[in-house]
Amino acid sequence: MSISEGRILTRKAGFSVSEAFGGFRLWWLVLPAFLFFLAFFLVPVISLLAISLNKTVPGVVTLTSNLTLDNFVRIFTRAIYYEAIIRSIVIGVVVAAVALALGYPLAFLIAKTEHPTRNTILMVLVLSAMQLDMVIRMYGLMVLMGDTGLINSALMWLGITSAPLPLMYNTFGVVVGLVQVTLPFMVLSLIGIIRAIHPSLEEAARSLGATRGEAFRKVVLPLSMPGILAGSLLVFALSISSYVVPALMGGWKVVVLPIHIYQQIAEAGRWQFGAAVAAVLFVTSLIAVFVYHRAAVFTSGGRT
Repeated sequence: MSISEGRILTRKAGFSVSEAFGGFRLWWLVLPAFLFFLAFFLVPVISLLAISLNKTVPGVVTLTSNLTLDNFVRIFTRAIYYEAIIRSIVIGVVVAAVALALGYPLAFLIAKTEHPTRNTILMVLVLSAMQLDMVIRMYGLMVLMGDTGLINSALMWLGITSAPLPLMYNTFGVVVGLVQVTLPFMVLSLIGIIRAIHPSLEEAARSLGATRGEAFRKVVLPLSMPGILAGSLLVFALSISSYVVPALMGGWKVVVLPIHIYQQIAEAGRWQFGAAVAAVLFVTSLIAVFVYHRAAVFTSGGRT
């Protein structure tokens, strides 16, 4: 080996070592977030799962070594609990579908609006709903949808109905409340994806004879599928884990899993059984993530 070749190898080795250490230093940027995630997510979730395997003792939170599946057997053998699981999943799916149907046209309009002022106004309208506390927003819906609310009062004053419509304290009211809360998340998930679709792709489809509707259905809609899946997953997760909306808009008549968790822990002091219900809710969310991943792989032609 010549001296010049040795110098080149030394420089390459030195560059690779410095690059490796530079990449290692970048991991320090992730460390605070990782520690926060570890302390305030992984540890509580693991503790929750561990407590759920203990026998239910009211008022006791201490973790013991006596493990049992009695809490989970009780959940899946009593109708009041497994019906709540089904009800939570159905409401989550319906809310995701309604939010997608309402949010996609709005996100498409915002993504295609090039005028800065109009685009800003539309974004402010979407984000303004997120500035108010959820409880305040639900009380506003109660004023609007109650038996003596604005909608029923207007309908009876116009003679359209003779009695108030049941708009609240049922599944319909819960769905409306959840859609109102989660709609901005769906819109924000779609805007970036739709904006990233280059207009030339749609123009190419039009030049080949496709109508505007066909170009949208065969080009824009498939390319926006990642945003649709991500927004639907986010809305579904927020819907099945919501406690405030079913409590206020459902009037404790629409019993979902978060309602059971609150009743078992806050009212009855049954931490072990409440933890088991929470574990079922957590597993349901994980299943939704798995379904989302498989759907994403399928829509991308098998590419992960």
